[in-house]
Amino acid sequence: MNDWLPFEWIAASRFLREGRMQTLFIIIGVSIGVGVIIFMSAMLEGMRANFIRRVLSVQSHVVLLPAQEIARPLRATPQVAEAAIVQKPYQRVRSIDQWQKIIAQVAHMREVTTVSPMASGSVLAVRGEAVRAITVIGIEPDTYFRIVPLPEKIVAGSMRLTSEDIVVGTELAADLGVIAGDKLRITKGTGEGATLTISGIVDLGAKSANQRNAYVALHTAQALLGLSGGVSSIDLAVRDVYAAEQVAQAITAATGVQADSWIKTNAQFYSAITAQTIGNTAIRFFVALSVAFGIAAVLIVSVVQKSKEIGILRAMGAARGQILRIFLLEGAVLGLAGSVFGSALGATALLLWQTYMRNPDGTPFVPISFEPRLFILSAVLAMLTGLAAAVAPALRGARLDPVVAIRG
Repeated sequence: MNDWLPFEWIAASRFLREGRMQTLFIIIGVSIGVGVIIFMSAMLEGMRANFIRRVLSVQSHVVLLPAQEIARPLRATPQVAEAAIVQKPYQRVRSIDQWQKIIAQVAHMREVTTVSPMASGSVLAVRGEAVRAITVIGIEPDTYFRIVPLPEKIVAGSMRLTSEDIVVGTELAADLGVIAGDKLRITKGTGEGATLTISGIVDLGAKSANQRNAYVALHTAQALLGLSGGVSSIDLAVRDVYAAEQVAQAITAATGVQADSWIKTNAQFYSAITAQTIGNTAIRFFVALSVAFGIAAVLIVSVVQKSKEIGILRAMGAARGQILRIFLLEGAVLGLAGSVFGSALGATALLLWQTYMRNPDGTPFVPISFEPRLFILSAVLAMLTGLAAAVAPALRGARLDPVVAIRG
């Protein structure tokens, strides 16, 4: 029945069957290791994706800003007396110089997918006797919504932005006592302003943003802020969000414009995610190392126990290479079997986590996606670990002298 099977496979399978308890325990150990790796990797990826989704749902990947104004003392004129303290000039809302040219230049960069100009600044929102200081954000909907998906966050009304419309945050709407369709007066400190219609109310996911942010059309914001066709910033989306800081530095080097990435503006959170990634990698390494030592220990014991059988096989003409392949096959089989059961164990743990660990509103505590790539990589890692762990025992078995092995 086994005539078609290679000699090495017949011998390896027989050795594994004879040591059933050892084989069972090492498969259980490998399964637990693979399950832990899959569970932790999926959890970390879920937390990281959730963090990125929350952060980038209200801000761009990279934002270009005008250079800061610098106070310059009059040192060139000796007759002019200088004050002891030189103050910075008034930080008014300023436009980026030649912003159309910069947009055209940045849009041709391979790493950049979307470019959208923005005009933003502080104004007052007036509704009856209620007055609130807010940040008005002028956008071009066609491009900005490809960077920040604001229409998905609308809770009342619509995301319509004509020259007479404004979209406000939920907290601001509650403070002012307004709903979609109401009128809202927007003014500058000088008293100039415009009366706009609240076309929609948006939930940005953060109380501070919902209290201050209001969105209007770009040309409306330019008129309110006195920018006269200028923009205060340029928002970008990039292909790889984790490479945003490198893209920002490249843009600064090419254009001279200040570029801040989401990684820079959220440095503490990004550092926390990076630390979690390093910790997860270290845990996976030590789990894989423990699995490797477990497989190696079992196979070394197997070599000692089967030394007479190995000696007989060598005396019957089995080559050293065949003995070597027998134990390499044992390691690979142990790793493969452990990876199969470990993948099932990890998937079960993830399903239980998704089912029982939920927020008060019923949403998953940490959204997790089942990536086939994760299971495939874990299986490959387990097989390679089994092979690597089997090398030393296989070499020991292949080097046994037949006469010495038979004599015991």
